[in-house]
Amino acid sequence: MTEDKRARYEQVRAAIDSLLDGEDDWIAAMATVSCELHHAFDHYDWTGFYRAVGDDLLVIGPYQGSHGCLRIPFSRGVCGAAARTRQTQLVPDVEAFEGHIACSSSTRSEIVVPVLRPDGRVLAVLDVDSNAPAAFDAVDQEFLDALCAELGQRFG
Repeated sequence: MTEDKRARYEQVRAAIDSLLDGEDDWIAAMATVSCELHHAFDHYDWTGFYRAVGDDLLVIGPYQGSHGCLRIPFSRGVCGAAARTRQTQLVPDVEAFEGHIACSSSTRSEIVVPVLRPDGRVLAVLDVDSNAPAAFDAVDQEFLDALCAELGQRFG
């Protein structure tokens, strides 16, 4: 299954790269990435970005899925932890994550990847939630880390 997942990520990444070729609008890029990722994987139940609008606050950006939290301080939840630490948060059980914010009661696991500007400041975080426990693994993290690193360099 890992090889199937890798192959699927490679296909999705090629589609994203093609769709964003020549694009310079960050909101259009976030919308496109959210859509492509969300529809590519069955374990993606909520997929979207939270934009950094200051040194300590995230505000919802383009996403796919049911409603999300509108504002998340860097001091709260998985998204806040990713923004605060500037490190990917891979959470197999959200109930075990101290300070988890339940934007959706159905979420069981989550991965949140920071999108960093070239100077290291947070541009956004990519948040992916799943209704299945332990839905994300090192393969998800590898591909999402690489994608978000490139987005930060390009749009930051």
